[in-house]
Amino acid sequence: MSLPLKKDFQYSLLVPTSMGVRITPVNGQPVHTSNLYEMHATSAETNVANISSSLGLPVKVLTTFVKGSPIAQFIQSSLRSRNMTYEGPEVPQGGPWGYRHQFNIADSGFGSRGPRVQNDRAGEVGRTLNVKDFDLERIFGQEGVQIVHLSGLIGALSPETSNFCLEIARYAKKYGTRISFDLNYRATFWKGREKELREIFTEIASLSDILIGNEEDFQLCLGIKGPEAGGKAIGDQIEGFKEMISRVKAAFPNASVFANTLREVISANEHLWGAIMLEGENWHVIEPRKINVLDRIGGGDGFVGGLLYGILKGWEPEKWPQFAWATGALATTFLTDYAQPADEEMVWSIWSGNARVRR
Repeated sequence: MSLPLKKDFQYSLLVPTSMGVRITPVNGQPVHTSNLYEMHATSAETNVANISSSLGLPVKVLTTFVKGSPIAQFIQSSLRSRNMTYEGPEVPQGGPWGYRHQFNIADSGFGSRGPRVQNDRAGEVGRTLNVKDFDLERIFGQEGVQIVHLSGLIGALSPETSNFCLEIARYAKKYGTRISFDLNYRATFWKGREKELREIFTEIASLSDILIGNEEDFQLCLGIKGPEAGGKAIGDQIEGFKEMISRVKAAFPNASVFANTLREVISANEHLWGAIMLEGENWHVIEPRKINVLDRIGGGDGFVGGLLYGILKGWEPEKWPQFAWATGALATTFLTDYAQPADEEMVWSIWSGNARVRR
């Protein structure tokens, strides 16, 4: 079953996001012992979009910046270098205790020492994302978008961003743009807003064509009963995940693609990595396989990016999760949060297990 896509479009993929920077100790060291760090611009949503932008598809980012900030300039330069067009207002900082771009402080872990991530989001300018700052009629009605990818991270960031994502979904539906929704539940974002966010997420999910999440996401965002793990290895839980996805499909029949990654951590540098996708009535299961991990952050986003790329390219559905599995695995070999494939062949080589030198 294929997803019919609008033909007259300027952008293949559109992502609303709150941009920030990640600072990472060099050489896999923990934060509390380090004094030398690397910094790069990041967000979960642009991590997803980076697969399509790296492989030549037109991508647009809707975001907001701190006016006059060198960090904002750093982020804008990064987006341009990654072949992404961006649009959004510049918000005055408002003094030293005003707005800023979020900081993500994280080490990669090593061996038996797992990664640790500290999010510092006080004063985050992305929380001001507001539908009144964007001409959605122009973006969807005149420019045209094939797929808009929404994330629960942005959907739950603030009341303004929640409404922003909901309005984007409504406009996308109006103009025939396909909607991808990765639930991305975060308990700290939902605290005190559970009823409000459940209603908003449920409406966005009801409008979506592609739903992505794990067992926790579907349970806590949408109230769908998850699988019973019972201490089983991840490869032995597949039937339980299938049952959960079937319940999601029954609750949200407008969607035609449902995806769920499978991950079992052996050590910080060795994971079992798999995936499940339901497309129409067809199941596509990738049994967990061992991958070597340099930095796990962004692997799930890489999977989603590869899935959307396969859909945008009009491939046969069985190739979508294969390419997605490989772009997710590829992301874990980068010290950036996002995969940067040189070409499709690099990705398919990972899928086939071919790590031989190419000359």
